[in-house]
Order: sequence, then C-alpha cells, then structure tokens
Amino acid sequence: MKIITISREFGSGGRELGKRIADKLGFDYYDSEIISAVAKNSGMDAHYVESTLDNHGWQDFSITFGGTIHSVEYLQASKIELLVQQRKVIESIAALGKDCIIIGRNADVILKDYHPFNIFVCADKDAKLKRCRERAREEEHLTDRELLRKMKEIDRGRAHTRDFLSGTAWGDREAYHLIVNTGGWDMKKLADAVTGFAEKWFESKE
Repeated sequence: MKIITISREFGSGGRELGKRIADKLGFDYYDSEIISAVAKNSGMDAHYVESTLDNHGWQDFSITFGGTIHSVEYLQASKIELLVQQRKVIESIAALGKDCIIIGRNADVILKDYHPFNIFVCADKDAKLKRCRERAREEEHLTDRELLRKMKEIDRGRAHTRDFLSGTAWGDREAYHLIVNTGGWDMKKLADAVTGFAEKWFESKE
C-alpha cells in the first residue's frame, strides 16, 4: 500500500495538486470526505465540524468577559473530541489497504507507522492571493489585507493543531520528503513532476 499525504499553506493549491496526482496514479483521494465522515460519526453538522477542526472563530474570542471563558473551554473540548473522531477516520482509511492521497488533517503524523510519502505545498504571497481571487465566491469581497489575514489565521490554526497532536512544527522541512512551491508553475506540469518524484520514492522503498 502506498500513501501520500499533502500538507499545505492556505491558497497554495495543495488540494488541486493532490487531486491531479491521485488521478495520474489511480489512487483514492480523501479531502472533504474526511470531514463528512467525522460529521456522520459524531452526529454534528459538517460545517460546524470543519470550522471547529480548523480553529475558525474560537481564537478570536475575548476572555475579558466572564461567560466567554466557558465558551472557549467548550469549543476546545469539542475540538478535542472531533480530533479523536478525525484520527479514527484517517486510521480507518489506511486500514482499507488501498493506495491513497490524503489532504491535510495531519495525516502524515497520524499515519507515520505506515511510512507515507509526505509533501508540503507552499507558495509566495502574491501567488496565493491570485489563486484565492480566482476561486473566491462571487459574494466574497475581501481586500488584500483581509485575505492575507485570513490566510495567516488558517495557517496558524493548522500549526496550532499539529503542535497539539505531535509537538512538532507545521511546515518544518524535516517532517516532509518533498517541499513544493507552486508559484509560477502550471499545475498540470507540476503534477507530472511531483508524480514522477513520488513514483521514484516508492520504488526506492521496495
């Protein structure tokens, strides 16, 4: 069984890159399916599950008002519960024994005993802004400053979760077999290059 995990900066195109690689290799692809499975197993709304797991919102609470402290504690407890469910879902995916690509969710940490090929996808600020603009919903009208703040908050949440789960730094080059900067690349050509690299890596482990 071959597993590829893709960690990525928000706006870097890691999700698209992963899907293209999965299509080329004929691997199963897991992304939002993980959130759906966690929501089903926990009996919670999928949007709430995604928001909680990705730290959206709770870090902005002020703790200067009495009741807010309890709100933060509740959200943190809820996140821990959902992280446990998420781990079970990811482990169940690996237990299927099929070649797959998993996007985010700290799958590289959770599945380390399976010796996955771990990729970290990044890009420069301008490339990420451009990509976010191209994929923004019509009703979304964020300034560059607001969009950059959103990027930083989401990536900060990913770093916080990884530190909580493993005590390791998100984005630390020592944790990945390949770091890919998507800036200036045609995604199709980049997927070809990364696919070839992954195939050679798996061959070296046989």
